Amino acid sequence: MDVTYRDHHAAADSIESGILSLNAGIDYELGRGNCFGSLAELVRKGKVSESVVRRAAGRVLRVKFECGLFDSPYADIELMEKVTNSKDHKELALKAAHEAMVLLKNENLPAGQTGKTLPFKAEKIKTLAVIGPNAADIHLGGYSIVPMKGVSVLQGIQNIAKGKFQVLYAEGCKLTLNKECNWHVLENPILNTPENDEKLIAVAAETAQRSDAVVLVLGENELICREAWAENHLGDRDNLDLAGRQNDLADAILKIGKPTVILLVNGRPITFNELNKKAPAIIECWYLGQETGNAVTDVIFGKVNPSGKLTVTFPRSVGQLPCYYNRKPSRSRSYVLADSAALYPFGFGLSYTTFEYENLHVSSKTVPSNGSIEVSVDIRNSGVIKGDEIVQLYIHDLISLPTRPVQELKDFKRITLDPGEKKTLKFILTPDKLAAIGLDMKRIVPTGQYEIMIGKNSVDVLRGNFRIE
Repeated sequence: MDVTYRDHHAAADSIESGILSLNAGIDYELGRGNCFGSLAELVRKGKVSESVVRRAAGRVLRVKFECGLFDSPYADIELMEKVTNSKDHKELALKAAHEAMVLLKNENLPAGQTGKTLPFKAEKIKTLAVIGPNAADIHLGGYSIVPMKGVSVLQGIQNIAKGKFQVLYAEGCKLTLNKECNWHVLENPILNTPENDEKLIAVAAETAQRSDAVVLVLGENELICREAWAENHLGDRDNLDLAGRQNDLADAILKIGKPTVILLVNGRPITFNELNKKAPAIIECWYLGQETGNAVTDVIFGKVNPSGKLTVTFPRSVGQLPCYYNRKPSRSRSYVLADSAALYPFGFGLSYTTFEYENLHVSSKTVPSNGSIEVSVDIRNSGVIKGDEIVQLYIHDLISLPTRPVQELKDFKRITLDPGEKKTLKFILTPDKLAAIGLDMKRIVPTGQYEIMIGKNSVDVLRGNFRIE
């Protein structure tokens, strides 16, 4: 609540801020100040009502009782040491990392070679270059402890390369000179000099030249992407481009022409238009957790077929923001001299196999407002390897007041298919999935014409329709 007087200037000091906050219904202080530190004295002086303090304390205690904090107030140290980072936890972290990666691009190999850029074939690689400012570090996000522990991309690849191929490493450029920073430490990023980065880029290019394939690991770190809460703890940016000399590094590596995969390790959508045009393969990794290196290695060498889908829209520039799939109908005008479509739409994600959608069927053309409707679609694995597909169902109330988005994600299912296998997937649209807030601020199922969309992302869909009466 210190922001009440520090930032908003709505109170004279921390004490007045605490009085205002408590009377406004804020029960718990989570911040840098000491707004509630002198409550007893404030009650004695008549500046705060005892009933207000009792109300706040009672609500905090109620939550603690509901969470069971008083049922077993002391931690079981032996159990904690046994369970923390156990085999089961590591396996779950690895599975989550496998499924979180999103394959954005995977082009065919150059003329004279068959197949796609990914997955790499270890038996055809004698030397692999692992390059980039995020290759040797582990990134877990801004609220993780320092030093961060886990398997980096470089370490994961080195682990499986033993006895198979040689691994060369080059940093390429630096994101920041101060790599690690606890979220609460007042410190802003320190950038490298262009001259030093130029030397690192030259070394990286020479390393790529001596290799058969390249893994280029770019993105952000916890100093660049974080919560901004002070002038000496900044976190917001005026663009979403790759920071520092990363684009220059990528240009130097890609023009060499070796099979290259770009791994993006970052905490938010970034813009990479030119990189997207030039790179033959791109995987959005996000912050994958402690098993980052093992998970990435499994995917780029084909042990795991990627299946992740984007849970946000990737814009082409900050000029498109806000950029999201479930826009209102009125937000439809395009930009002059620019492509207004997303760089990658919500729900997008490729696989090492391909999936075909057909035979969208709606069980009834009309349905009462208290009824349900079944929607089915056939999904076929048209590729040559087993894979998972996340099938997404969207609706659009074509004429609505209040206005509703042009697309609303209402359901999704993961399906596993062998090569050539076809399955029929069924969804049930119940009244709660069709409901919306009416003009009277109550939830209702509006009558009228609806459009159904089922597909592999929010853009590539099959369409049907029905009417609610």
